[in-house]
Amino acid sequence: MKRWIAFWNIVLKDMRTYYLKPPNISWGLIFPLAWTGMFFIKSGSGLETILTLLPGLVAVSILFGTTSMLAVTVTFEKKNRSFERLLLAPIPLNLLMLAKTGGAILFGTANAFVPIFMAAFLVDLSHVRWIAILPAIFLIAAASTFLGLFIAVAVSEVFEAQTFSNFFRFPMIFLCGLFFPVEKLPVFIRPLSYFMPLTYGADVLHGAVHAGNTMPYALDFSALGAFCVLLFAASLWNIQRKWIL
Repeated sequence: MKRWIAFWNIVLKDMRTYYLKPPNISWGLIFPLAWTGMFFIKSGSGLETILTLLPGLVAVSILFGTTSMLAVTVTFEKKNRSFERLLLAPIPLNLLMLAKTGGAILFGTANAFVPIFMAAFLVDLSHVRWIAILPAIFLIAAASTFLGLFIAVAVSEVFEAQTFSNFFRFPMIFLCGLFFPVEKLPVFIRPLSYFMPLTYGADVLHGAVHAGNTMPYALDFSALGAFCVLLFAASLWNIQRKWIL
């Protein structure tokens, strides 16, 4: 019981200190809105394109929301040495890091519903398979957060974390089937898409919104779960190597 009390205290502390600040809340709203408006205007095809664009907008909102926030919080705490003091907390390291990433996962999940909320005013979403889209949003948020954690513990400065994050984020936008199918990529680039977690998350979202998935849901969810485990384990190994061992 004491471990779970410590877990929720860490989550709530990060939410109050970082995620619930007015600039972060407004950024979390403005970024998805800006992406949504940009693509709708660029398409010039009217409201019928919303269902096609919606999965990509949801995925991008999650990806940038989670990785950006975690890169700032963890890297900032490492720099002022409060991260080292956190590692002294009397709870297991894996539970401690789950608490540290819990706020980012919640923030990314909330970001995902901004484009969905906007689309609900414009088109009928009654046909959306929420039983698939809801766990997909959570797993995308978790995988993106653990990617952000892996990056944050590997660098020492915030600008390094942001730069390193962009090294992964921008290729994902173009290679993961967010706005056009992976099958349309050049043959020599296409294999890279399947080494990125967002490919599988975007596939579930496309299938849940407009039946545009190209892989079985079982494969998509299994791959997302595997990426979550691998990224989290790699982050724990890096933390143990640098601060504990």
